[in-house]
Amino acid sequence: MWKGGGIMGNMTEKQKRFCDEYLIDLNATRAYKVAYPNVKKDETAKASASRMLTNVNVKSYIDKKLKEISDKKTATAKEVIEYLTSIMRGEVKEDCLRMDGDGVQVIDKIETPIRERTKAAELLGKRYGLFTDKMQVEGNIPVMIVDDLEDDVDD
Repeated sequence: MWKGGGIMGNMTEKQKRFCDEYLIDLNATRAYKVAYPNVKKDETAKASASRMLTNVNVKSYIDKKLKEISDKKTATAKEVIEYLTSIMRGEVKEDCLRMDGDGVQVIDKIETPIRERTKAAELLGKRYGLFTDKMQVEGNIPVMIVDDLEDDVDD
């Protein structure tokens, strides 16, 4: 039995293998046939894999691993801001292909062009609300309710 700790500690090695295979391409039928090689028919594997995906431990393991994958591949807001800042400051060098005098291709590292640096500054400015045309007004406005219904009633 797999000793993964927590709620997933009750999974078998085959269930864990199914999960790991499923995470490769999200093909449950293929993953089931790898984890349970005695199953040869696609329909049997498909039905069993579908049931497997409803198992609480299996679902929790897959959800945890998908979150880990997402966290590793997705930039945080801080990373985006740092990247834009480095572009704006000209710290990022770009590869530029050119021909030298002998007709040989050469790759040079060049500074980020001004238009790209300006775009990064613009995006950062938008993030921090530096370029808004709107005026933000805050405060309390008194509201007075006048009850003059009695004056309009004809008796």
